[in-house]
Amino acid sequence: MNINSNTVVSLTYELHTTTPEGQQVFVEKANEDQPLVFLFGVGMMLPKFEEHLLGLKAGDEYSFELSPADGYGELDATAHVDLPVDMFKEAGELPKVGDVIPLQDNNGNQFRAGVTGVSETIVSVDLNHPMAGKNLIFAGKILTVREATADELSHGHAHGVDGHEGH
Repeated sequence: MNINSNTVVSLTYELHTTTPEGQQVFVEKANEDQPLVFLFGVGMMLPKFEEHLLGLKAGDEYSFELSPADGYGELDATAHVDLPVDMFKEAGELPKVGDVIPLQDNNGNQFRAGVTGVSETIVSVDLNHPMAGKNLIFAGKILTVREATADELSHGHAHGVDGHEGH
């Protein structure tokens, strides 16, 4: 079976980015013991990631690179905000530079932001995605491809490699 809309895909991958000097930097991986499993074609994955996998089948290997525009976007120099320290007092301790903290917008959408500075009154955060501005280099192997179950289609996500994992 080939990867197409409404199929459940399990795969391995290694993700690398590149430094400005062109050297590859390892980011993360999924192996055969803990593969990435997802419902193809429902918007859970980057569109260009799925485009590169379309039509592949179990056993196929893949390797491709996504530009920032096809990944998590270019860096937005204006996507920084200063938050009052009081927002963090309930947690007991202030975040530190380099921490990634959970935030919520006015519509209740949750996201993460990187802490870039901390003073007595302000916590400065970068709202860019951590992978924004980076080329994403993927390489891996398709492990399985199967038709999604009716439950998976109605829920909009995969229920594991075999379709029987609950939530």
